[in-house]
Amino acid sequence: MNVDMPSIRLLYMADLDALEKLEQASFANPWSRDSLAYELSENTLARYYGLFQEDVLLAYVGYWHILEEGHIANVAVLPAYRQKGCGEYLLRTVMTLALTEGVQRMTLEVREGNLPARRLYEKLGFRAVGLRPHYYQDQESAIIMWVDLANC
Repeated sequence: MNVDMPSIRLLYMADLDALEKLEQASFANPWSRDSLAYELSENTLARYYGLFQEDVLLAYVGYWHILEEGHIANVAVLPAYRQKGCGEYLLRTVMTLALTEGVQRMTLEVREGNLPARRLYEKLGFRAVGLRPHYYQDQESAIIMWVDLANC
């Protein structure tokens, strides 16, 4: 990884400004500030982790812990830090933490055309199991992926 001494921790309401900034830098249709605030403060199923270099939020992963499953709601890495190992490091750490919290399997949807993300998820053990046609606002389809955490 090409980042000096990164740290990973849960995100809280105090991180909302940084989270919103990262979300807007990462997506054409970012989640709203209200949606992010709900995830951090009210959604009891949600776990949001951030990768920080000093006080700068470089990446985040949010997932919902539902019984023994984790549904990854979002993954984002600042554009300048993409393909430098940040996303992989953060996801590996979050998957390990989720396993210790009783999550046995994780799932996510990824844009069919997002080849770098798909390759990363496959590297981490996720396998494509289905397709959600026209899933995104722009009508792009999503690939449904799953991983058994005990086997990765």
